[in-house]
Amino acid sequence: MFEGVFKTSIIGRAVGSETVQINVRNLRDWSDDNYKSKNSRNQGIKTDKGQVKTRVILMDTKGKMYDQKVAERLKSEEHLIFIAPHFEGIDHRVHEHLADEIYSIGPYVLSGGELPVMVVVDSICRLMPGVLGNPESLKEESYSEEMQMEYPQYTRPAEYNGWKVPDILLSGDHKKIAEWRKRK
Repeated sequence: MFEGVFKTSIIGRAVGSETVQINVRNLRDWSDDNYKSKNSRNQGIKTDKGQVKTRVILMDTKGKMYDQKVAERLKSEEHLIFIAPHFEGIDHRVHEHLADEIYSIGPYVLSGGELPVMVVVDSICRLMPGVLGNPESLKEESYSEEMQMEYPQYTRPAEYNGWKVPDILLSGDHKKIAEWRKRK
């Protein structure tokens, strides 16, 4: 499930250039029964926080709401471990003793924590130096410190189905276009 996201697009390029390193682990790989079950035998996750500064992030519907400010903070962490529970969640001792932070990506229920982890990883990776082709583009994004919310986007053609691109955007006057964007 993770390979499709982590090997393509912006994250895939970041991994390919070694700007970001992502290792996906499936707890079933350490199961010792014929069914590769992960429920009764696993009794925790061992993290050796002594070697590398590590933050353990648990994705859970009961967590704090994840937002851009959290992404900005997490991008500076040296090593992150994400835990993605499946179906009914995870042993509560993970909440109490292993997770440094617990986040939710919204007030709804998914089948597992894999998709929320992918959302969070994408939001963090794109903020890291060297990941985006043009670092200046981060300044004009939705929720950036400079923009609160991004201005409306328009593409070609200048008119489609009678819907027109605002004339100011076709004017070529970069100063006026910048002012229009700030107002929007």
